[in-house]
This record gives sequence, structure tokens and C-alpha cells, in this order.
Amino acid sequence: MRARFAHTAAALTILVLSGASHPGVAVAQERIDLTVDVSRTGAKIDRNIFGQFAEHLGSGVYGGIWVGPESPIPNTRGIRNDVVAALKALKVPNVRWPGGCFADDYHWRKGIGPTRSVTLNPSWGGVVEPNSFGTHEFMDFLDQIGSGAYLSINLGSGSVQEAAEWLEYMTTAQPTTLGKERAANGHPAAYKVALLGIGNESWDCGGNMSPAAYLTQLKDYSRFVRNFNPDTTARTLKIAVGPGGGGEARWTEWTDTIMRAWRDRQWSWDMDGLSLHNYTVPAWPPSYKSVGFGEAEYAQILKKTLEMDDIIKTHSAIMDRYDPEKKIALVVDEWGGWYAPLPGSNPAFLVQQNSLRDAILAALNLNIFARHADRVRAANIAQMINVLQAMIITDKEKMVLTPTYHVFKMYIPFQSATFVPVTFDAGKYTNGDVTLPRVDAIAAKDASGRLWLAVTNLDPNQPAEIVATVTGVAAKSATGTTLTASRVDAVNTFDAPTTVQPKPFAATVQAGRVTLRVAPKSVTVVSIQP
Repeated sequence: MRARFAHTAAALTILVLSGASHPGVAVAQERIDLTVDVSRTGAKIDRNIFGQFAEHLGSGVYGGIWVGPESPIPNTRGIRNDVVAALKALKVPNVRWPGGCFADDYHWRKGIGPTRSVTLNPSWGGVVEPNSFGTHEFMDFLDQIGSGAYLSINLGSGSVQEAAEWLEYMTTAQPTTLGKERAANGHPAAYKVALLGIGNESWDCGGNMSPAAYLTQLKDYSRFVRNFNPDTTARTLKIAVGPGGGGEARWTEWTDTIMRAWRDRQWSWDMDGLSLHNYTVPAWPPSYKSVGFGEAEYAQILKKTLEMDDIIKTHSAIMDRYDPEKKIALVVDEWGGWYAPLPGSNPAFLVQQNSLRDAILAALNLNIFARHADRVRAANIAQMINVLQAMIITDKEKMVLTPTYHVFKMYIPFQSATFVPVTFDAGKYTNGDVTLPRVDAIAAKDASGRLWLAVTNLDPNQPAEIVATVTGVAAKSATGTTLTASRVDAVNTFDAPTTVQPKPFAATVQAGRVTLRVAPKSVTVVSIQP
């Protein structure tokens, strides 16, 4: 977080971002022909690209996840039951914790045992950090939602020894002093740590290091911070700090330095991934509103988010020079829309609303990650609850699901599916001096052989008729759901939690072709049955 990402005939489901037509605008639109050839498959879409991010920031953890076992809010061992149920339904693959910038001020020992150290959170408002949500509470939370741990270690203000002892405390099954201490604190079995972030934004809030300075640290931490879990399926993937932007020399030099060193490395250190952070922020500090905005701002935000594709291409090309076999994953472990704080909120808490525009923004990013599935194998939206582009918003006992939450749930079929190319003419949508593709689309085939297609209608005014031809599928019927609203800035609130909510949707099938008449600015999921 910056302080300034066994049926032989295939079934087909279509996800479409669409919405209600604009008053007074003609509904006639040129047909878009879309072709999917199931014989042409690409890389596996790693389910880890649907990862989440929970930083000790604002009410993202305290109030969002943790209310304490004595709270009147229904909870299990202090963790909110309503939030657990909502996240379990998303099939969240991993959660990144404890930061973000907070990670480089975090000392894990203050968050274990019966007596916790009360400290401060200098990264996010200088508020009191009670450390009541620590290692055991985080791992309990993951167990409750069925997810894996993406642990960010303190490389900024910590030490190699501190990080190494944290991993031994968590992962050893042997009766070491640290292993016994973990058991005494309530967890005799060794924990599994799926992903390990070796620092966070070390070029900025994580230490303001040069690439060379970070590389020295990376080698030490990679060598001495070990996973001791005896389960051979519990391997920890080590993620190095990567760039924080696109083609600027500062960022390309960083990627080049780390990847060149990895290629020329000695046996004693290694890594499995390189992180990439990129937010949809047209200007700094963030000034665009998260609610109450118009079409011009909508178009400008989507233009900015589509830059993610070129950013990934730029850094993938550098990685390809040193890693043509694509052994190292590009991990977009911070991404999403970053807007001005809501009026009346603490600006250090990064509180914003989540609109239909953000549902479209999320779908576009997920589509980009899927297209680059050969290199992008993990990603984490920022953030999970109450912060930036959240899945969930809470206030005391109240909870509401955001439009972004619904997109993530609709995209569950793409988790671990195999990418299938889609051919279509995107067309154009123009607002002022901003020109965007009118539609976007991806396809994938899951492990059972079913084919899924995601289509995004970016145009907020005009509907589109999509005619999908899929070779190898004898389609006979098509039904599903659509996520829609009357305005681009429509949001879900505690008083109106279903303003942006998936609703039933029907497509037509004739002569094996599936026709979807999709409204502007929305998301639809349709299953086509043979």
C-alpha cells in the first residue's frame, strides 16, 4: 500500500458488463460478432489473481474483520460471521497481510500471546494499534474463509533474524522453542504460508531504497527466511519487491536489476515472483470522486485503468529477457481504483464508495490479468474491506456488499480455468477527448471442459448486440444473471444494499449462435446449455 495490486460437449457461460440505457439515446447499435475457438487454448488462469488485501489501515481490520470475542456483533473467536460468510462465497485464494506500508512497521511478537503490546500505526494516521489481531487471529480468519496466507515480512524496520523467527514460529512441526511457543499460544500444528512478500514498496514507504540496495536485502531474506513445514505441498513462494509503475526509467531499471540478478544468481538465494503495484489514479493526490461523478470522470478513470495492459507488457518484456521460460510470476499485489476520501472521513483511512464504475474497472483488470496468464499468476485488489476498492463495507453491526464484490463472485468460474482466445472488433466509445474500446472480452475453459466467456460493455449510453459463435459447442439454451444500474455512479448503501445487484438475464439461441442484447455499463453471467 503506498503512503502517498465430464461432459464431452462444452457448456458456455457469458459474463457481460452492461446496464440500463441512457434516457433519450437511441438503442440501435451495430452488431458485434464474437468468435471463440475452443481448440486454441493458452495458459492456465491462476486462481491467485483473485487474491485480496487486508492491511491494518482505517477499519479494514478492526471493525471490518475483527470485533473481538466479547462483541455483540455475531462472531467466531472475534472474527465477524457476516464477513466470513461473504468472503467464503467468493472462494478467496489468498489474503495479503499485514500490509502494505504497515508491514514495514510491524513486529510480529507484539501480536501473539495473551498480553499484546499497544503501539501506534505511523503509516496510517498515527492511530493506536492494539495488536489484538495478530498472527493467530489472521490464520484463524483464513481458515474460516477457506483461503491461503500471503504474508508480508518487515524488511524496512525489522531484521532478517526477526523474519526468520516468525516463519519458524509459524511453520515448524518440530519441538523447538518457537514451535512450543506457538503450541502454547493455541496452535500445535504447523501453519502453511503460501506466499511470502519480501518487503513492500522498498523504493518508497518500505525504505526508499535503490534497486541495488534492495537487491542486497532480497538475497539475505531469501536465503535465511525459511519455511519449515514438513508437508511437501505447503511450499512457500517468495515474492520480491518489483516496480511501482509503468515505462518510466525508475521502474524499468528496478525490474531489470532484480531479474538480471536472479538470472545470474548463486544457489543460495531464489525467488518465485516479482510484485507490481499500479493503481487507477489519474492524478496525485487522488482527487476524483468515488460517488456523485459524471460520464466524463467515468471515461477518464477507465482510460487510466486500461493502462494496466501496457504496464504488464513493459515489465513482462524485461522479465522475458532474463526468464524466457516464465518461471518467475509477475504478481500484481496492489491494484484498484484510488479516489478522494469521502467527505467527513479521516483522510488517512482511505475511505471511498464503490460504484458500478468500479465493477467495470475490476472486470477490465481481471480480463487483462487473464490475457497475461502466462506471466501474471497472482494479484491482490486493494483492499478487501472498508478501504479503497473494497469488496465489503461495514459500520458496526451493518454490512453491505459492493458492486466489485459481485464481479469477483461472477468471475469465480475463471479461477484455474484455461485461457481461450476471443476474436472480435471492439469498436469505439468516445467522451470528449477520451476514446475507449466499446467492448472487451475474454474466454476460458474450466477443468470439467465447460467454456466461459466474459464480455464487458464500456459504453455507458448504448446497448450492444453480441452474437457469439463458439466452435465445438452445440448451444440450445442460455440463461444467467446481469449486474446493472441506472447510473455509472450507482452504489450500494446500508439503506439500499441492492441498488447494484445481479438479476436474472436471458439470452437467445438460434442455429447454434448465442445472441446477447446487453444494456450499457453492467455485468452479466449466462450459462449456455447444449
